[in-house]
Amino acid sequence: MKYGICHLSVVPCRAEAADSSEQVTQLLFGELLKVYEKKSSWYRVKLHNDGYECWIDEKQFRFISQKQYDSIAESKAPILNDLAELVSSSDKGERMSILIGSQLSGYNQEKKLLDFGVEQFHFEGEADEKLNIHQKDRLKDNALLLLNSPYQWGGRTPFGIDCSGFVQLVYKLNGIQLPRDASQQAKMGQALSFIEEAEEGDLAFFDNEEGKITHVGILLDGNRIIHASGKVRIDKLDHQGIFNTELNDYTHRLRLISKII
Repeated sequence: MKYGICHLSVVPCRAEAADSSEQVTQLLFGELLKVYEKKSSWYRVKLHNDGYECWIDEKQFRFISQKQYDSIAESKAPILNDLAELVSSSDKGERMSILIGSQLSGYNQEKKLLDFGVEQFHFEGEADEKLNIHQKDRLKDNALLLLNSPYQWGGRTPFGIDCSGFVQLVYKLNGIQLPRDASQQAKMGQALSFIEEAEEGDLAFFDNEEGKITHVGILLDGNRIIHASGKVRIDKLDHQGIFNTELNDYTHRLRLISKII
């Protein structure tokens, strides 16, 4: 087994070893991965944050040593809380945008430097290291930053995001790592018996006709929910499910509500 780190702003992770294969998730700048088998120019990897397994092109990450991997993993790097910031390569001086949720791995506050071991970047923004503190009242503000982001299967950024990726990212900004898929997220936390027990920031899960959980969103006050469906949007929520006022109809059937924090 080998180890790696994402040195690009956002990288597609595929179900199979091909550019034409389905994107199942994305890797953000500074995130770690374990590297397994190789197939042509692709590697099967396991993402450090959520354990998701997928395929990544060899040109879209950097190999690092196990010592570097362990050091970064144990450091609890700050998470970028702004929608976008700039970094520049220490070697070439080339600038690159990184997106909200990126990990500022190897961050040196005094030097404004991100040290990946095999590569260094100058970070031109501010790192809020308090984001690793679990604060439920910040979930709403973080969620609203992503309002109107377009829906994209496997997406994890403001330029394309799916329902579980949206929830995972908002909670990551508050120092809580959730699994990648809605069905996995539904197994976390404490299930509530009644919707009246829920608070802003709790998660609501929705199932299909077969009873499989296929959708998730974050509760807001006033019987509202923010979720990714076509785009990140705010809709009404009741005991039956999500009511879309534009369609004048229910779009998702409520299965359960879970309290994570």
